[in-house]
Amino acid sequence: MLKTLASTTTSPFLLITTATTTAAASHSLSKPFLSSLSNLRSKPLSSFPCTRRSLLPKPAMNILNKLGFGSRAQEFSAESSAIAQGPDDDVPAPGQQFAQFGAGCFWGVELAFQRVSGVTKTEVGYTQGLLHNPTYEDVCTGTTNHSEVVRVQYDPKECSFENLLDAFWARHDPTTLNRQGNDVGTQYRSGIYYYTPEQEQAARESLEKHQKLFNRKIVTEILPAKKFYRAEEYHQQYLAKGGRFGFKQSAEKGCNDPIRCYG
Repeated sequence: MLKTLASTTTSPFLLITTATTTAAASHSLSKPFLSSLSNLRSKPLSSFPCTRRSLLPKPAMNILNKLGFGSRAQEFSAESSAIAQGPDDDVPAPGQQFAQFGAGCFWGVELAFQRVSGVTKTEVGYTQGLLHNPTYEDVCTGTTNHSEVVRVQYDPKECSFENLLDAFWARHDPTTLNRQGNDVGTQYRSGIYYYTPEQEQAARESLEKHQKLFNRKIVTEILPAKKFYRAEEYHQQYLAKGGRFGFKQSAEKGCNDPIRCYG
């Protein structure tokens, strides 16, 4: 038996024997050997039953997706898109107004607006996309068309919309398409999302004024505010609460301390 195995020209699993092996020897080897193969099955790594989780397919995160040029691997129902593309139906506190701004990663942008006098509340979230109730992971695929934004609630008696625009322009580079620094993707695009015709007019006049300060074209989009999806709680006031490294950054009104984007 050992000779026969040693004289095989390929793996013993194929049972290809040389001409020196007799038919009887071949027959005596192959039957018990083949029957033993039926027992060669992979065994579970543990005694617990193997459970397969059904996961929703997620598009691959490649550079084309991030830049907004890749094919859309995720389909959105008409009903989902209609809700997501609808107006923001939340209501600000009495005497207050809303505004939305996208200027890259929303952590640092939120802290900048928290420091503006007259701003009474800030929330980070997602808007302008095609998926109803998106998660952070959904947005990061680069296929939902959402923008990371800060929704600012402000008292117009203490803070003009123009003051908010000044903070917006000062916080980011509005000439880089779908990018702020090392953050690349459509969710990091520059945008002003208005609630009233007065906000729209002020935004367009402000863009025209600031264009004169740049050698490159400003790519900030100015669009009506759409449904706002509040981001997960751990994103809210992220830097003021300590950020990635646990070092709290001041959200006091008028604070001019440099903002560390990731904490």
